[in-house]
Amino acid sequence: MIVPGPAHGRRAAAPVERPTRAEAEAAVRTLIRWAGDDPGREGLLGTPDRVVRSYEEFFAGYHEDPVELLSRTFEETDGYDEMVVLRDIRFESHCEHHMVPIIGKAHVAYLPRKRVVGISKLARVIEVYAKRLQIQEKMTSQIANSIDEVLQPLGVAVVVEASHQCMTTRGVHKPGVSMVTSRMLGAFRDDPTTRREFLAMIGNPTNRVEA
Repeated sequence: MIVPGPAHGRRAAAPVERPTRAEAEAAVRTLIRWAGDDPGREGLLGTPDRVVRSYEEFFAGYHEDPVELLSRTFEETDGYDEMVVLRDIRFESHCEHHMVPIIGKAHVAYLPRKRVVGISKLARVIEVYAKRLQIQEKMTSQIANSIDEVLQPLGVAVVVEASHQCMTTRGVHKPGVSMVTSRMLGAFRDDPTTRREFLAMIGNPTNRVEA
């Protein structure tokens, strides 16, 4: 499995040798036995194949480069220089500590300098980072940093709200708890008015988000 390197000059991760599909399915059978069941019984015969196919979907983000997604931009904006906001972008990720789901939504904004990008590309950047083993804090920074480095706007803001099944279905068992993280760059960090405008547009979670 090859992990794309970070954008613009940051050190790329070393390539990871990817096991064969047969090895992956064998690993699933081992886990089934470890859980206390028989991978050879009728109901579990197809489970290793299904799990491997699920992982191909869950972790598809390792095969896409967010920098490439953002590289096609547009300069014909008729002087548009106001905030661009995409909110309530649902995502599904997996905790890198327990490999259980993180389900939430992301809100993204940027202040164009000269260039804008198609809004579907912003959503896909979130999807790329979400479809990897993650912690929410890192994912929030990765989204913001990639947009900032490629588009070079006047500012970028990202807020992520999510529920972590590593604490709702195991461990402390606290359902209904959501985690909120934010990353503010440029004008969103330096200008309180710009930051307040963005937070108001996404529902003003100022009592929960640290800018």
